[in-house]
Amino acid sequence: METWSRRKFLKTAAATCSGLVLPGMVTALAKNPPLRLGYLPITDATPLLVAHGLGYFAQEGLEVERPVMVRSWKVLTESFLAGKFDLTHMLFPIPVWMRFKQKNPVKVLAWDHTNGSAVTVRGDSDIYNFLDLGGKQVAVPSWYSMHNLILQMGIRTQGLVPVIKPQSAKLARNEVNLFVLSPPDMPTALLGKRIDAFIVADPFNALAQEKFNARIMRFSGDIWKNHPCCVIVAAEAFINKNTIVVQKAVNAIVRAQAWCQKNPKETAHLLSRDGERYLPVPESVLARVFETPKKTQLVHPDWNVERIGFQPFPFPSATRFIVEQMKKTRVEGNTDFLASLDAGSATEELVDDSFVRKAMDEMGGIHTFCDCNIEAPFTREEIVEIN
Repeated sequence: METWSRRKFLKTAAATCSGLVLPGMVTALAKNPPLRLGYLPITDATPLLVAHGLGYFAQEGLEVERPVMVRSWKVLTESFLAGKFDLTHMLFPIPVWMRFKQKNPVKVLAWDHTNGSAVTVRGDSDIYNFLDLGGKQVAVPSWYSMHNLILQMGIRTQGLVPVIKPQSAKLARNEVNLFVLSPPDMPTALLGKRIDAFIVADPFNALAQEKFNARIMRFSGDIWKNHPCCVIVAAEAFINKNTIVVQKAVNAIVRAQAWCQKNPKETAHLLSRDGERYLPVPESVLARVFETPKKTQLVHPDWNVERIGFQPFPFPSATRFIVEQMKKTRVEGNTDFLASLDAGSATEELVDDSFVRKAMDEMGGIHTFCDCNIEAPFTREEIVEIN
């Protein structure tokens, strides 16, 4: 694969995007402090990182510090709640937990990406489907994650029981033991046979494929078609105080998503350690992620899903589905707050789509990002098939 210099890359990227500059982008917001962004070293953070790397935030007149990388969802969540970051990507169930259990008034502003995750096993493993996970040890990146939710959807359909036990505990054949592991630690844990499988965002599936001969058991977007995973989150108080800043930030993120759709190779380069070094992996690993999975790897090739996709509008149907599934998903700790949570009311309270609607309008509308229902473009049917 061709290795580009930073100067050549940015010059090419700027030329590619020359028709996307929006009116008033370069108006400076001199009195605002720099915007602080946090992220995990996963492709879920792509739009935030691309918006920074291509200067989209700056073109909106925003001063943005280089995004700060952390290793785990626990650290990112705690840092956000402590006010260290103004804007970040979060696994969708985390802001549900923040707002309705922790009573921390956060808002979901947009989807950050779709799909982007997989169940990965060793290449010599006898695990080929969810039924084969009976009696196995499986790592998830967070209890409140799309990964935990989707994994448990899969194993329940096979009559298996998710349990949370010490790894030394003996498991029944119908039990699947779940525990939390930081994404960067998953590939080596799989190689060392400390776990039998993991479900996580890329690039750690792709890294395990390339470096350790691991095998993708199932892509998440092949289970739930074009599902949301990470979302853009900010504190409600910050939004109310900085509405212009938030709108400009969402503009930049939406613009980055449109660019990523059209420039998968350039996206892989920018993020990699061969480019702007946002993610600690080589371009060859990321090239796997930003290409559509081979048809032979998909249970539903007719869905035409991408390994990772970019569509910023937060469809209410998906939020409602997530809340309902969270009620069925086993996690550590008390989940009584979910029992009385109405999915429709929670969706209205948690999500503010006004900023992303305006940003999408500037980019040509929602049809720029998806083949949506012409008569009702902001609604969709959630398609889930485990098989």
